[in-house]
Amino acid sequence: MAAAAAIGSINRVARRNPFFTGTPEIYFAKAIDNSRLVKLEDPVRSREMKQFCTALACLFLLVFTYAWQHFRAIEYGYQIESAKRQLSNLSEMNRALHLEDASLRDPERIDVIARRMGLEPPEPGQVIRMDSGTTDAEGPVMASASPGMVVQGQ
Repeated sequence: MAAAAAIGSINRVARRNPFFTGTPEIYFAKAIDNSRLVKLEDPVRSREMKQFCTALACLFLLVFTYAWQHFRAIEYGYQIESAKRQLSNLSEMNRALHLEDASLRDPERIDVIARRMGLEPPEPGQVIRMDSGTTDAEGPVMASASPGMVVQGQ
């Protein structure tokens, strides 16, 4: 009787609302007691599930290893390109530094700067070369100190 009253009220609402579509859903609560049920272990099903899980784990490891190698190869490619770019930049800088070194060692430039600073060329006999001496070529040259004056403290 309650169900008929509920359906009747829904019919009235449906007549008032022309956009109502579908059927009403009615839920009944029913207590189900599963405490006496016992799950039986199926050894064949258990073995099949273990084999399936093992095969799935192996497949996952293979796919994961392949993906890891692939992404590492891509990363190494980026590192190689970065190293090539850095090498190119450093070789260009090295070339520029060699050119600057050559321009700074130019004797004409050094002579112009020396004349601006007030320096003059050396007079004849003013330069003594250390590498061209009259040393004995037979043996090593020993260092010697000239005798000096010794002062005793008081």
